[in-house]
Amino acid sequence: MCNPLSLSLSLRSPVSCTAQDERFALIFTLASFTTNFVSLPNGLILDHCGTSLTRAVGITVYTLSTLMVALSSAATAYLLFPALCFTAFGGMVFLMTNIQVGNLFGEKRSTVITIYSGAFDSSSIIFLIVKVLYEAGLSLRLMFLFISSLSLLHILRTVFLLPRRTIPYPLPQAYEYGLSCKHSETGERENVSGEVDKDEQDTKQELIKESVQNGDIEEDFPDFRSCVCSSLFFTNCFWLSLMQLRHYLFMGTLNPMLSILAQGDPNLVSKFTNAFAITQFCGIFFAPWNGLLMDRNKKKAHPEMTPASVATQRVEDQHAMVLPLGVTVAQCIAFSICASIPRLELQYLTFILQVINRSFIYGGHAAFIATTFPSTHFGKVFGISMSISALFSLLQYPCFALAKGPLHDDPLYLNISFVVLSVLTFIHPLNVHLHCRKKMKSLLKPPSSPLVLSGGEREQLSSRETDI
Repeated sequence: MCNPLSLSLSLRSPVSCTAQDERFALIFTLASFTTNFVSLPNGLILDHCGTSLTRAVGITVYTLSTLMVALSSAATAYLLFPALCFTAFGGMVFLMTNIQVGNLFGEKRSTVITIYSGAFDSSSIIFLIVKVLYEAGLSLRLMFLFISSLSLLHILRTVFLLPRRTIPYPLPQAYEYGLSCKHSETGERENVSGEVDKDEQDTKQELIKESVQNGDIEEDFPDFRSCVCSSLFFTNCFWLSLMQLRHYLFMGTLNPMLSILAQGDPNLVSKFTNAFAITQFCGIFFAPWNGLLMDRNKKKAHPEMTPASVATQRVEDQHAMVLPLGVTVAQCIAFSICASIPRLELQYLTFILQVINRSFIYGGHAAFIATTFPSTHFGKVFGISMSISALFSLLQYPCFALAKGPLHDDPLYLNISFVVLSVLTFIHPLNVHLHCRKKMKSLLKPPSSPLVLSGGEREQLSSRETDI
């Protein structure tokens, strides 16, 4: 990515190519933006076309991206721009189609969802392994060709271990998963013995549907428009976007901040940068704790299967999200406070709080969407919320300009500002709490009282019955 003159100079001296560094930074920016922004088209494909077709598109694009990196060279370095964007596209497809696996685990559903989110968050460890092997003398082209061949595992899992459409939630009775169950074109389930039975309708969904038709229960989100126009969706987008922007700003201003705190000592800056890089791989270990907190707060299902008990259980599951959402906001405030204190040794704690909070944000967001909104709209709601957060993250560029210009590369005042702004994200768990409390009151409200007749009216009614 250097011009010939710069390249010849860099071969004779240790001076790095500035143009190359700028282009790599641009590639990273485009790939980061693509990761969130492509969630909306991925969600539309998932909801309308199902898991198999969505993963087929994702596997194709991801394999193409790894092949482009493997076949790139100094003369074709421009291939890295679409390659890394394709990698982001395929990775988000894998995440969105894997989240539904949590529907198979009942009471541990949120834990499984957050494990997948944490694994996605820690996937950058693969490139650390590639870097180490490359420095050990292994060919970069050979490594990426090997990664491309691993797409065969994705194909096998898509064909044999995932449904053609989606995994429903709650699960229908006697739902089968894997090789023992095939789906015919008519939507019927075909058992191993060859007998074909109609797909069993989920009892809970039937009860809720019947109650909605009778007017006993009011459905929260009857269609996609009601989902994206709800206050829960708006506050969730605000919660996600603001905290994600806070993390992007921290990572973008980390190096100048460490340089100021280390008084320009390159060895200290390198030491703390390596410590930060190592902590980023720990997201997969912290993310499940958020899911465990959600599942721990959920009450056990009511033994009787009545419309009221099913609707109450659904509201209780939503209310179980309040504490994890609040804990995530508290983590972000603590992380912002530590980042605002100009002490170099304290940044170790800042790094730990940052990776814990980041894993809680993305895992909590996926679990909240899956718990609150209908599964038929999960892909679209998840995708549009991530796309909105991607657009909101563009505010990092004026913030960077502010830090580099008037603030002279010192992000202290930006960090202090985000301590205050992070407090505002408490509005989301508060809104969820108020929504669930209002919904629970409407569910527990006694039915309308029977008509009460006075004594004279009772006598008139009796006389009419006698005449008849």
